[in-house]
Amino acid sequence: MQEAIASRIEEIAQRVAASEGLELVEVEVKGGGNNRLVRISIDKPEGVSHGDCETVSQQVGTILDVEDVVPGGRYTLEVSSPGVERKLVKPQDYRRFQGKKAKITLREPLEGRRHWEGTLASFEDGVVALETQPGTTIRFPFELVQKANLKFEW
Repeated sequence: MQEAIASRIEEIAQRVAASEGLELVEVEVKGGGNNRLVRISIDKPEGVSHGDCETVSQQVGTILDVEDVVPGGRYTLEVSSPGVERKLVKPQDYRRFQGKKAKITLREPLEGRRHWEGTLASFEDGVVALETQPGTTIRFPFELVQKANLKFEW
């Protein structure tokens, strides 16, 4: 049931974000009953403003309430930017942030390790290429990624 709610919220948030020229990065639904949290992360190339978050929050909140998407109607809605160490969720994230530093955790070890850091070299045909050091690149299928984030550089 939680997946069905999350899927419906994601559909609504995607529609609202697209109409505002924003990218929907992620939708998380946590908790239940009166403690349900709906967290929406949005982005755009020049960065997200407080106004962008407010607009998406108002529009999504109104639709959720009118369509009674969240059972019981009690929830906390948070809308924010993904931050400097944003998650890499979709294949296009890997293309967009090519050349940036990333931390990646794999579902299964590759060369004896599950945790890798390096520079995103490419993403082609469902394969992520990560340059772990100059001249050394590892490749693994996108499906093998458990978690990935950009790594903030000073």
